[in-house]
Amino acid sequence: EVVRKIIYTTNPIQGVHRQIRKITKTKGAFPSEQPLMKLMYLGIQNISKKWTMPIHNWGIALSQLYVKFGERILKEKNSF
Repeated sequence: EVVRKIIYTTNPIQGVHRQIRKITKTKGAFPSEQPLMKLMYLGIQNISKKWTMPIHNWGIALSQLYVKFGERILKEKNSF
């Protein structure tokens, strides 16, 4: 279950679009294009922070992969 959650991803572009829609949806209308662009810029800055965060439960997933694949996992892990 943990492994599946980690390796299952949706299309990253769709994820970014969904986050931007969430940010802009709460605002009714924009007086001009500039406030919209500023809001999108700040939103993308926030979204990009998540791209560098460590993967949640990675240790558990790695041990489950080790149980399933044994030494192959260690070889791949050491090649990074």
